[in-house]
Amino acid sequence: MKCLRIWIDARFASSEALEQGDWHSRQSAVKARMNEKKLHVLLAEAHADETATALRSLYAKVQDGLELTNVSSVSTLIATLEIVNPEVIFLDLSLAQPDPLDGIRRVHRSAPSVPLIVLADSSDKDCAVRSLSQGALDYLIKGFIDSRTLERALRAALEHNMLDGLADLLRDPLTRLYTRDGFLTLGESAMETAKKRDSTLVLLCMRIENLATLRTNFGPSAVERSLCEVAAMLLGSFRGTDIVARLGESQFAALAVDAAEPSAPVLCQRLEKRIAMLNRDVGPWRPLELRTNVRFWSPKETIAFFELLDTVEAGLRFPAVSPGGETTSHKRANETKEA
Repeated sequence: MKCLRIWIDARFASSEALEQGDWHSRQSAVKARMNEKKLHVLLAEAHADETATALRSLYAKVQDGLELTNVSSVSTLIATLEIVNPEVIFLDLSLAQPDPLDGIRRVHRSAPSVPLIVLADSSDKDCAVRSLSQGALDYLIKGFIDSRTLERALRAALEHNMLDGLADLLRDPLTRLYTRDGFLTLGESAMETAKKRDSTLVLLCMRIENLATLRTNFGPSAVERSLCEVAAMLLGSFRGTDIVARLGESQFAALAVDAAEPSAPVLCQRLEKRIAMLNRDVGPWRPLELRTNVRFWSPKETIAFFELLDTVEAGLRFPAVSPGGETTSHKRANETKEA
């Protein structure tokens, strides 16, 4: 119980520093995490035990600080996930043949919230770089793995876990989606990761236009039910690795990671169909009037995440204009093109 309390206290104590972008506080919190609680690592490494040796060396002075599980194949790694419940996964690309990137995708889909670090031969560096767009958090080149290199990779992985843990404290009690603070925290992290991987994001904001009317005519229970239905619809429209939040009383947002630019209009079409299905079951307070605005982002832009969010939210406050200059219905999706 003492270790658990220390970790919870560290999460609360670190939340303000993380929101303010205090790098040194974040590093101190991660270092404390590495020393206070047993780290569960799942390792799939071929032949030489270079990574296992470096891990044991790194934790040699920390009694019971490391629980390392070694497996010899991707299928065994996936089958072991629920047993080990790892905080970090290491995967040797040579074990993911004949299609290493497909192996990365399989592992990432099986444990999307667990940081995945790829191990690669120097001849496979290009493949290791591409793995970052398939779900890997980082990669290490075999033959150059020592305690210092491994510590850097683990710090990044544990900081990733810490951000997720802090954001879990920032959830809306009604819908269980992230709050605005949680969304900003994870969104900033997702944008930084996208810059490193040269990947892209799609940000969507949605608002229930007639929520006040629902409250006046049908009471708070109708409002709560409507909010929960919209939250469920959004969760069903996005992947488990995407970030969905309730930003305010009537406003929601979703951030699609590793999303290509053409996916923005496709996403709007998908949501329009789901909104139609939601309103098909016409109850006494139907239909829900939902307005959306979506924007594509690429690493070429210098905009911060909170500025990106402000831009998309601003599109909900003004009438969406069609190509002919006419105001479109509030129920239709409006796509904001990349500046």
